[in-house]
Amino acid sequence: MAARKRPSATNSTATDTCEPTTPVSVPPKTDDPPIAPPKSGLILKLFFILSLPYFYLIFYHYQLESELRRSILINAGLSLAGFFVTQKMIPVASTYVLRRNLFGFDINKKGTPQGTVKVPESLGIVVGIVFMVLAILFQYFNFTADSNWLVEYNAALASICFMLLLGFVDDVLDVPWRVKLLLPSFAALPLLMAYAGHTTIIIPKPLVPYVGFKILDLGWIYKLYMGLLAVFCTNSINIHAGLNGLEVGQTVVIASAILIHNIMQIGASVDPEYKQAHAFSIYLVQPLLATSLALFSYNWYPSSVFVGDTYTYFAGMAMAVIGILGHFSETLLIFFAPQVINFLLSVPQLFGFVKCPRHRLPRFDPQTGLLTGTNDGTLVNFFLRIFGKMSENRLCTALLVFQAIACALCFVLRYFLTGWYK
Repeated sequence: MAARKRPSATNSTATDTCEPTTPVSVPPKTDDPPIAPPKSGLILKLFFILSLPYFYLIFYHYQLESELRRSILINAGLSLAGFFVTQKMIPVASTYVLRRNLFGFDINKKGTPQGTVKVPESLGIVVGIVFMVLAILFQYFNFTADSNWLVEYNAALASICFMLLLGFVDDVLDVPWRVKLLLPSFAALPLLMAYAGHTTIIIPKPLVPYVGFKILDLGWIYKLYMGLLAVFCTNSINIHAGLNGLEVGQTVVIASAILIHNIMQIGASVDPEYKQAHAFSIYLVQPLLATSLALFSYNWYPSSVFVGDTYTYFAGMAMAVIGILGHFSETLLIFFAPQVINFLLSVPQLFGFVKCPRHRLPRFDPQTGLLTGTNDGTLVNFFLRIFGKMSENRLCTALLVFQAIACALCFVLRYFLTGWYK
């Protein structure tokens, strides 16, 4: 979760303990200053970098069917509208969460004037709500009442909505880690119950001579794997956190990679069902990317809002659903390589083998403004131990570049292994 400390109900100072705030224990406040404006210049640069290769693939490199291109562009138009709506709603929502005493202090700025600023919490709820509205509205343009994909599409939305609700509950109640690990299992149930796709896997070609067959039907084991993937994706975004912009930034990078991967698979395939599966993925990832960019404009360093567990759970579940129903879970896990590394580093503390503090964050030196890595098992601290002290925005940029490299490596691996591995 974000690098922040919630104040106690009795004394809202930056030196208080990390106990969660009870929203109803403090009278509403109306004198809090407005949040800083969005970093529009950063978002314009990101939009240009992300959209250029994407639209090149759609309009020039691949010859997509006109109906499919039309659906993708309608979804893109709705997503663009969602970006502006989200950007306008975040300041409004910030006012309400501050009135309900849902705010935190930035631990990585403790000892500086910025460390005493009340930062509104749980603003991921805005992204989730706009995303859900966009995804529901899109059904009018793309699905008929008897569509084979409609049941799974609505089941996917139900799982994402369920996870959004549980994430907001976690932000308010601050549930223990052992409960957090279980929450995605319940949220994934609508998708698992409605899933009617294949439960088979293709055996890698080098192993076929040894096993004697090319396709293996896993049955219920495949659905168990889907559930575990949802648990991993949801919690992995949540624990790879602690810096301004890191949670949203990694989501933006992975979602962009997913988008490009889907277009490439559609353009290279002649199987209508295979194309539809990847188009299904695009219809969900475009609004996720657009609304996340709007939140990123407020959450990048220095953050004027915190995303909360609401966003990390929502984003993780959305990407898990996108990968499952798009039938590219293996590729998705490679996109999540930094999160896998972070999880492996975190295992001793998460499972109680080593003492786990409440906040596994670097140490901040207010004199230099630099972060120093601790012995806690996170990728954030690992980077600092390897590369030395860094400022928060530089460290976050380095981690996001590492995320982009991992995604690029996935495309390289797929290129070299195509025809040999599968």
